[in-house]
Amino acid sequence: MSVFFYGCITLDGYLADKNHGLSWLHETGSPDETDCDRFYQGMDVAIMGRRTFEEIAQLEDAASFYPTTENYVFTHADSLPQKGFIPVRGDVAEFVAGLGPDKNIWIIGGNTILAPLLERDMVDHLIVQVAPVLLGEGIPLFTQKEGQMRFHLDEVRQYGQFAELVFSRSEHEV
Repeated sequence: MSVFFYGCITLDGYLADKNHGLSWLHETGSPDETDCDRFYQGMDVAIMGRRTFEEIAQLEDAASFYPTTENYVFTHADSLPQKGFIPVRGDVAEFVAGLGPDKNIWIIGGNTILAPLLERDMVDHLIVQVAPVLLGEGIPLFTQKEGQMRFHLDEVRQYGQFAELVFSRSEHEV
């Protein structure tokens, strides 16, 4: 099993503005400018929080947005308005551990999904695109509890206005 975070943040480290909006991202560029499609082809499972799902649900033909992955949404709802998305509850780290050893798992969006996985050292790869935008305040990507974690910088790419940093978990703490 490999757990990936793949997503975009602002220069000052925010996933979304203070109202959970993503207009800063849409005004900067398009997923077509990145290698998102290639990345997605290697994923078996996509996991997101409710707010990320709500952003996706607003898109035209959202039900077909992630057609080849098992798509789980951490929410208190018993059902979701879009086909292809399965509501789940509980501890995200336990859920991920239960998915089995042969899955590539994409953590989409939310720090509430990512933080528990980082705290349990379950994230193998961070692929972080940085947009040339400063928000000043918003929803930060990293909110895990204190504790140093090291990742190895594997690659740096540029896609239009996005800088993509590709990291893998460092096996040796320095």
